[in-house]
Amino acid sequence: MATKKGFKSAARTRRKQRRKKIEVRKTEFKFHGLTIEEMQKLPMDELLPLIPSRARRALKRGLTKGQEKLLNDVEKAEKGDIIRTHYRDMVILPSFIGHKIDVYNGNEFQRVDIDPHMVGHYLGEFSLTRKKVKHTGPGVGATRSSKFMPLK
Repeated sequence: MATKKGFKSAARTRRKQRRKKIEVRKTEFKFHGLTIEEMQKLPMDELLPLIPSRARRALKRGLTKGQEKLLNDVEKAEKGDIIRTHYRDMVILPSFIGHKIDVYNGNEFQRVDIDPHMVGHYLGEFSLTRKKVKHTGPGVGATRSSKFMPLK
């Protein structure tokens, strides 16, 4: 097949297109139309209408001493510091974004990296207290009939 200098086959063009890196457009996160920086600058009374009603009521009632201490710790800490807490009922505020918080689940501390989409939720929602059930063979005290395990 005679080809001209500028002529390219269709297969060659398709291969080139597959090799090209696909540009992924990363959009900036917006919370009710506000960027993260705008959200962090908002005073509490302007933030309250944006978060869910249960969290709004909890914040209107006021924070406990322990929750206030956690809030102060988060504001004082740098972005890389790890903060440990037992307060699973603390509402995640915009000032928490980017921090790493170890939340106690009743057995151990679980690391929670705070992202912008977590604002308005509780810390306990991201530190699960129950493990998935793993069923195995019969345990101690099983009756003779329940101990029977088929070979297949």
